[in-house]
Amino acid sequence: MSSLDSNVQQVLELLVPKFRAHKQQSPHPVVLGITGLQGSGKSTWAGKIVDLLSSKYNLHAITVSLDDFYHTHDNLVARKDQDPDNKLYRTRGQPGTHDQQLAHDTLQALRSWDDSSAQGVDIPAFDKSRFNGEGDRAPRPTWPHCASKPDVVVFEGWCVGFRSVPDATLQSKHQAAKAAPPDDNPECIVTLPDHDFAHIQEVNRYLAQYNETFMGPRHFDFFVHLDTEDLRNVYRWRLQQEHAMWKAKGTGMSDESVRTFVRGYMPAYELYLEGLREGFFGEVSGRHVRVVMDRERGVEKAEVV
Repeated sequence: MSSLDSNVQQVLELLVPKFRAHKQQSPHPVVLGITGLQGSGKSTWAGKIVDLLSSKYNLHAITVSLDDFYHTHDNLVARKDQDPDNKLYRTRGQPGTHDQQLAHDTLQALRSWDDSSAQGVDIPAFDKSRFNGEGDRAPRPTWPHCASKPDVVVFEGWCVGFRSVPDATLQSKHQAAKAAPPDDNPECIVTLPDHDFAHIQEVNRYLAQYNETFMGPRHFDFFVHLDTEDLRNVYRWRLQQEHAMWKAKGTGMSDESVRTFVRGYMPAYELYLEGLREGFFGEVSGRHVRVVMDRERGVEKAEVV
């Protein structure tokens, strides 16, 4: 068994008995959220979870990615042009760049699968290669089709599990970051001063909408969070991935571009990781597994929150 198989198996041993208990109490598929820091391997974990649920536990599982709910290319360009000074929206990724209604409708159709779903559910797809890498929604006839009711729906994404915070908390964190000594490390983990408060506030407002429409605790049954005690590992992991891309395909981003890319996601980690680590489901314990990874993405511990 590979180290990845072993790590995922460790987490599934904690969760599968809970999945089976849920299935006895509810006719609906289990919805498992997976979030992970950039480079942590969340998509790989999601795929491996689906594989093992099928091969080892005889559970029909599918993956759905937040990335596949991006707005169309035209809407993404309009979002960017709406406020050219907002650096958080120069590329897709942040809350506000996804089609909330499409996400809600798709996940609701999967979650509430009944006899009316006998024709199955189409899962949206986003083609990141279109428009020279800017991406666009794939034509509907090419979307994957889920033809039979899944036992488990695995919904993965980099900000899945993040919960908006009150404006007062947002302001306090922003001011504290601005008052801190400058972090001149190219692999900086204090990036809130890079952004105007109004721009951070806008992302937070969109995140609040996401939490309500499709991404809050009430939309999930269980949760897995791939984390680390040292946020600088995010740069290390993402650089490793890009170096592997260069080796395999002879193309990819420069190290400087990778660091710039990661830095664009760092404000969200500064704002929302603390709350997620306390438990996605609040006072309800036992449904959230936090997986703490070391520098090499090995699992240091898996703890039920």
